[in-house]
Amino acid sequence: MPHANRRSTAPSRSTKSRSSQSSSWCSRTGFASLNSRSSRTEADGSSGPAAVRINGSYGEGGGALFRTVLSLSALTQRPVQIDRIRGGLRKPGMNAEDLAFLKLVCDCTLTEMPEVNLGDDTLLLAPRRLPKGTTTSVDVGTFEKGSPSGSACVLLTGIAPVLGRALGYSELHLVGETHGANMISFDAMERSLFAAWRRMGLVSIPVLKRAGFGAGNHGEILADIEPGRIEGVHWAKRGSDIHLGATVTYGELEDGIAERAGARLEAQLQKYGENVDVEIVQVATREPGIHVTVYADCQPGFGSAQAAGRRGTRIEHVVDQAMAGFAEWYESDATVDMFLADQLLLPAVLAVGDSTFTTPQITRRLQTMAWAIKQFIPIPITIRGTEGGPGTITIQRGSG
Repeated sequence: MPHANRRSTAPSRSTKSRSSQSSSWCSRTGFASLNSRSSRTEADGSSGPAAVRINGSYGEGGGALFRTVLSLSALTQRPVQIDRIRGGLRKPGMNAEDLAFLKLVCDCTLTEMPEVNLGDDTLLLAPRRLPKGTTTSVDVGTFEKGSPSGSACVLLTGIAPVLGRALGYSELHLVGETHGANMISFDAMERSLFAAWRRMGLVSIPVLKRAGFGAGNHGEILADIEPGRIEGVHWAKRGSDIHLGATVTYGELEDGIAERAGARLEAQLQKYGENVDVEIVQVATREPGIHVTVYADCQPGFGSAQAAGRRGTRIEHVVDQAMAGFAEWYESDATVDMFLADQLLLPAVLAVGDSTFTTPQITRRLQTMAWAIKQFIPIPITIRGTEGGPGTITIQRGSG
């Protein structure tokens, strides 16, 4: 891969494989009939299509709710008004990441960017058309002076399900963080989330052009998104054909640190199986950093955990942190980890056929996203279990 030097600590290494709407769409997926049964409320008193009113402080009340709502507005062609955006967080209102995601939604629906600013807590959006393939570049830094926090990976994972159901291929250039402490990393996104999505038929092919380690340190991601038919999945029980792996991504560090991480990962992963692939990846970056991701593909079943290096913290502690998070999922019998569970919801709603998967922990974010989906589409989403405990998620999409 360009701009990265890769080497594996394992005797043999897995082969990598990379390949660099109209109303009829609604009819094919059943969205047209679903929308006709949805309740509508006028947001602005106009005679145009009614807008869905969303309380942005509901449930988790953060950015995931904002992105889910905008995605559904684009996919269903329902205007939306969101009030109290990020109202569940200590710092409410739209941030640079939210504005960057809004720009992506507007680009793929040929909609003029609304006149909104940082900190605004209300948004009215009326997409002009169903999503189409797009070639666009979005930089989180465009929307705030300095080096604002904002993840290129969050932007890509948010918009990919939308563009996966568009007419035409999409090519994206996204600038923002790629390896942070409190967001999905490029490696977890590529190895776990996108692997699970590919099993459903949603194909996104990312390339890390430059890494951005930590808040305000911006990297670059290039991504191709292929439109296609998404299929429901039945992942009620984890498979036995398991591939274990880990990735140590680093840049601008003294020699030996990444190798220590790789050796510790390989030793700790051996207790779970002999087929282990530990990869050390040196990347282009503007600032020093290191990030550890551990993952497993259980066919069926996907999960990962990650940890970011910090100044003054020994790399062995970073590895142990990632391994502890991985063990929390892997030593359960759940088919997907608790973060992947909410990322599967929207593709499952867009799929042909029902979906089932299990998680070791039902999160408030999962519950919030299920609620948001139901504001646009009255589709049966059943979450069996209680918040904080294990659960089973079922989406009854039908044959479409």
